[in-house]
Amino acid sequence: MRIVLTALLAFAAGVLLMLLITRHPASHNPSASSVASGSTSAPANTSSSDTDDSDDNDNWPNQAPSPEQVIYAQPGMVHQALSQLTPRVVGKPNLYLLTFAGDGGEDVFRNEAEYAAQLFTKRFGPTAHTVVLENNPSTLQSHPLANWSNLEDALNQLSGVMKPDEDILVLYMTSHGDENHNLLVDMDPLPLDQIGAPDLAGILKKRPFKWKVVVVNACYSGGFVPDLRGPGTLVLTAARTNRSSFGCGSDSDITYFGKAWLVDGLNKTDDFVDAFQLAKNDISGWEKDQKLTPSEPQIDIGAGIAQQLTSWRKDIKPGPAVPFTPPLPSTNSPPASAQ
Repeated sequence: MRIVLTALLAFAAGVLLMLLITRHPASHNPSASSVASGSTSAPANTSSSDTDDSDDNDNWPNQAPSPEQVIYAQPGMVHQALSQLTPRVVGKPNLYLLTFAGDGGEDVFRNEAEYAAQLFTKRFGPTAHTVVLENNPSTLQSHPLANWSNLEDALNQLSGVMKPDEDILVLYMTSHGDENHNLLVDMDPLPLDQIGAPDLAGILKKRPFKWKVVVVNACYSGGFVPDLRGPGTLVLTAARTNRSSFGCGSDSDITYFGKAWLVDGLNKTDDFVDAFQLAKNDISGWEKDQKLTPSEPQIDIGAGIAQQLTSWRKDIKPGPAVPFTPPLPSTNSPPASAQ
């Protein structure tokens, strides 16, 4: 009898459980990839017609290697870029420019990073050497990514090539910035770390460079000055700590600060501080004409760096002005118009 009652109770419990499951289906459990991208849509293997989040790879060109292949290629690409540096000129201060174009969604940053490299090598002669890190759909196989790991890797390798107590590092960072003083580092769909003011200062403090010029071209970039300032360091920013800078976006070829300091300023003078003053005046005029809130670019000159830059300039004879000609728009990007 006990066995019969037990069997009947088990059967009843099974029927009740089936009724509950039918009335309360299990909730959706998003895949890890969906959580990582901030999406709770269908898993990654769902076709684009079945999900609302079908634009995760919009900036990824069809003919490029896969995102995983690009990531694994980075150490080799950084090494190759450093191996192509022109030979150091012995007995003189040399200058090493490292450009970092953080946002892969807009060509304006790539344009600026590549132009800076052309300008320094063509105008400032054999004591100027350049490396370009950039995020852009068109250059995934030709330039290393602008990300935290590559920045550290490139600086590590530069410290072995340069004479850290004599040569000058110029780090040119260009991207979007936010009110918390973080630089946007983005090449969808790669999961790249952002770089804030303390992060950048910490990265540089770990390396043995005595002489540095750090240019941060982004909104709110004045917030980088307190962390970066110090002896032997010249800091230039495109805006003060609580102001936007201008000239980025898919309809621009180069930012206001990039045009004013690189194209206009450094094509007139080889003095970085003088070029900054020229740029500041130009930007103020442009913003006034456009009725924009002044960005107020910032400068901080640490002890000794002006003298070291003067020593570098003594051994160079500036070449002719280098015109700015933007490259063709990148893959999957809208055409860019002249600023």
